Amino acid sequence: MTVENSIRMMAGTMVLLSLVLYYFVSAWWLLLAAFVGLNLLQSSVTKFCPAEIILKKLFFSKGN
Repeated sequence: MTVENSIRMMAGTMVLLSLVLYYFVSAWWLLLAAFVGLNLLQSSVTKFCPAEIILKKLFFSKGN
C-alpha cells in the first residue's frame, strides 16, 4: 500500500468515525469531519500534508 492510499484510508476512516460519534454522542463531532476536509483541501493546494510525514516516519521505510 502506498502512502497516498494510506492517507485516503485514514481520512475516510476519520470522517466515518466522526459521523458515528455525531450520531451516538454529540453534534460537536462534526467538527472532526470538517477538520479532515479542510486538511485535505489545503494539502491539495499547498502539497503539504502532516499525515504524510507521520505515516512515512511510522510505517514506510526509506527503501519503499
